[in-house]
Amino acid sequence: MNVHHFSLVVLLMWLPWFAGCHVLSPQPIAMHPRNVAPELILEDEPEIEAGRPIGWLDCAGWVWGIPSKLLLWDRRIDNHRITEPTIEAATNYMQDAHLAHVKVRLNQYAPLKDLHRLRKNRTVGWPYRYTLGLLSVGGEAIFPGRLIGGDHFNPYTQTVHLYSDVPAIALHELAHAKDFARRKYPGTYGLLYLWTPLFHETLASRDVMDYLYARGDRAGIIEANRVLYPAYGTYAGSSLGMFAPAVATPLYYGTVLAGHLNGRMLSREVDAHLHEYQTLFASRPR
Repeated sequence: MNVHHFSLVVLLMWLPWFAGCHVLSPQPIAMHPRNVAPELILEDEPEIEAGRPIGWLDCAGWVWGIPSKLLLWDRRIDNHRITEPTIEAATNYMQDAHLAHVKVRLNQYAPLKDLHRLRKNRTVGWPYRYTLGLLSVGGEAIFPGRLIGGDHFNPYTQTVHLYSDVPAIALHELAHAKDFARRKYPGTYGLLYLWTPLFHETLASRDVMDYLYARGDRAGIIEANRVLYPAYGTYAGSSLGMFAPAVATPLYYGTVLAGHLNGRMLSREVDAHLHEYQTLFASRPR
């Protein structure tokens, strides 16, 4: 199959995105079994901490984040100023999902504290903690999100790092924490993410959708459609690009565009989708 034929096949695969397809249909992540480190729960520190505002640094970070803002078409991406609605959304989700072992750092640079959490997170085997775990903390220290942004969850330290003031993104990163908390071998599961991120991203985004639908949060669903679908497109495009390096760039931006269009089309029918969820799925065990 030549490049042109492959591109046509991929385009046909992604046409459902333009038709309002529920690629990220609501599906909760099971909360049991649980595999969390008691040492992290017993830490005498707040679960959510914010970094001290530094005007020139946060301004530089905002500028550095312009490409991400354009890609997801949201000026709140990597804006390095987390406001109360995002904090409240994170707090409520953490309570609902029983994530007392998770730390949320809001625009905070704290690699030494994260090293301390890495040592305590004994649910991850020491070979993973002192290889991939050390590399992850070292990467966060050398390439500080406080400047370059990049919201993410670190499974080796059980820490969510937020630099964007978008509640849906905060929920998505916490959903990763919820997913990892039920894994018997979280270190191996984290290793698999390096090769199969789309699987993990799908689970996290679907859980966010279920969380918002279960609460009838119409505004939250619209925001999640608008942000999580193109974000999902970045992972889908990257995964497809691995199989067709010659057309990796157009595939990447094509799937992001498809995510934008699909998310907006779904938002137009949000009331109908809410009614459908309440009728068919609200009684599902969580």
